[in-house]
This record gives sequence, structure tokens and C-alpha cells, in this order.
Amino acid sequence: MSSETSMVAADFRLQEWAAQIRECQSRPAGMSVVGWCACHDITKANYYYRLRRVRESCLETIQGEIPAHQMVPVHPGLLRQGQEDRNAQPGLDISIKGACIHVTESTSMSLLTKVLKAVQHAE
Repeated sequence: MSSETSMVAADFRLQEWAAQIRECQSRPAGMSVVGWCACHDITKANYYYRLRRVRESCLETIQGEIPAHQMVPVHPGLLRQGQEDRNAQPGLDISIKGACIHVTESTSMSLLTKVLKAVQHAE
């Protein structure tokens, strides 16, 4: 198997894992990750391994596109609103350099990219 073929296979696998993670994140209220994993024949450890690999892949992709020292202004009202709405919407929490970002299906990729770029350059 060529290295290009193995890279395509790895990308495909990561896309499948990302779809599984999105599905698990939108599981029915009251269903635990362990319960969801049992219904999908995935061990809890394997689910968290896949989640970690997908997150790492996203961060690696974004790192290659980051211009140096770009600032993204955030209105203070949005920060308070995000804290109040956080428990109301299922999603993915990303913690980087002490910042916690709650991402939902309605989060635009453009906004997420800008926020991750800003957090990466924060000191």
C-alpha cells in the first residue's frame, strides 16, 4: 500500500469517526456515552481514542492555516450568553490553553476557525 493510499484511508477513517462522534454528541437525553457505545458496538475506550484522534486532526489542519498574531474581537455579551446557553445545547467542549470552547452543530466553521486561531496565539 502506497503512502498516498494509506493517507486517503486514514482521512476516510477520521471522517467516519467524526460522524460517529457527532452522532454520539446528539444522543438522546439521559443516554450516557457508555450506553451509546454499547448500542453501536464500540468500547468506551475506543470512542475516546477516536474522539482524541479527530480533535488532533482538526487542530493540525487549523494550525497549517493560521496567520501570525490575528486578533478576533468578541463582544462581552456573547461570552455571558454562551455560559448560560451552554448546558441547553448538546455539543463538543474543546479546552485549549485554559479556554473552553463549546461547539454545537450550529457553530459556523468560519467562527470556530477564527476562535481556535485566536486561542492558539493567546499567551
